[in-house]
Amino acid sequence: MKLDTATVQALRDRIEPLDTEEVRQAYRHGRFPRADKVRDLDMRYRWDLYYAARGGDIVEPDAGRITDSRGITSDHIDTALRRIVAPLGN
Repeated sequence: MKLDTATVQALRDRIEPLDTEEVRQAYRHGRFPRADKVRDLDMRYRWDLYYAARGGDIVEPDAGRITDSRGITSDHIDTALRRIVAPLGN
């Protein structure tokens, strides 16, 4: 994984308080904007949490793309998010 332990922990610290059972249930039942367009619910959920937690303040975007001077891409961030946010399950 390209993100260091401190960065992942900082993301975890911001995301975990937002990852409540109530919010998880809302996503499971499609009660969120544009739910009808979602192909991968778990990915949508973890990225919505990332944006709600202002994860871009931790892993800074570069020129509007999710990447920074360390070569961090959205795939690297998604790997970290999968380690932080458990799948929604059914």
